[in-house]
Amino acid sequence: MHTDTTILHGYPMLDPVTGAASISKCQTSTFHQNDFPKAGQYTYTRFSNPTIHAAELAVMALEKAKYGIAYSSGMGAISATLLTLKSGDHIVLGKDIYGGTFQLIHDLMNNFGITYTQIDETDTEAWEKAIQENTKMFYLETPSNPLLKITDLQAVCQIAQKHHIISVCDNTFMTPLVQSPFELGCDVVIHSATKFLGGHSDIVMGIALTNDEKIAQNLEKNKRILGSCPGIEESWLLLRGIKTLAVRMEKACHNAQFLAENLQALDKVKQVYYPGLPTHDGFDINQKQAKNGGAVLSFELENAQQVEQLFHNVTIPIVAVSLGGVESILSYPWSMSHACMPESDRIKAGVTPTLIRLSCGIENPEDLLHDIKDSLM
Repeated sequence: MHTDTTILHGYPMLDPVTGAASISKCQTSTFHQNDFPKAGQYTYTRFSNPTIHAAELAVMALEKAKYGIAYSSGMGAISATLLTLKSGDHIVLGKDIYGGTFQLIHDLMNNFGITYTQIDETDTEAWEKAIQENTKMFYLETPSNPLLKITDLQAVCQIAQKHHIISVCDNTFMTPLVQSPFELGCDVVIHSATKFLGGHSDIVMGIALTNDEKIAQNLEKNKRILGSCPGIEESWLLLRGIKTLAVRMEKACHNAQFLAENLQALDKVKQVYYPGLPTHDGFDINQKQAKNGGAVLSFELENAQQVEQLFHNVTIPIVAVSLGGVESILSYPWSMSHACMPESDRIKAGVTPTLIRLSCGIENPEDLLHDIKDSLM
């Protein structure tokens, strides 16, 4: 079955009781136990719920995963995954990392004796050189946020396997339609379902997936302990959003390629970061492991005044935190996604006051281009 068919038919998408064309919202906190003392399939919504489980099955089908655990946010999924580590463990991750992930590792996990090393994620050898006796996890984002740096997933996962290290990949930017980390050897795949999977900027939700039963048990246990279960409404909206994922991603990725090619020709744009450009570092690797460059790009302007001018003048993209909606979203990583990082760390990571991130929606690409060009005049 092709992926765009799996999106609609690769998991239970009809209500099993009524035959309704969408899974029902099981709006309850608890469940009557018909066969006490034997526990039923569902006991308490913090543990599991039919609507939440249906959403998990949908993403599992797309990523071809045996296990999927949904959380109340992408950070909930990231936290549950990273907190499978124990005091004394060591993690290796890239320098260009989502600010929330950095803050969790730097501000919280350090307090519990979990250490980390940040490396140039594009340098495959750097991953192996950073391994210590207590290294238990590689944490990858590819493309990275917000500079779209490319990590050779297959090569790094092979290093992890050789040293018995768990490899985790945040696949939010690419989605299962563009990139399949499990096929490249990854152990855990994370999504902020808030983004492209939901697709309509109306939910906050996350999911972690794996094919390893022991890892899945730990992820499930951490969800229960942390209390980070998703809401029923959000789970239902995720099921709704996934149904149009294929057509949304096809258009959004097309728009991103068009805009990246045209923005790099503008005088006021110093540099464009997009894996679909042959000039992008890591283009060849991305071509090998992904179907296209994705729907997100970043670009550098000449000064902060131009940034302010752009944000004040654009009329089509919204200016907001987040990405992955049907509407294009302009973001300012310096004070949005990476604001929680110390200024010195932002600069080291290349997150400058002149960097703009654009998540492409499904509008007409020429309208988007003209809007950005006119806003910079």
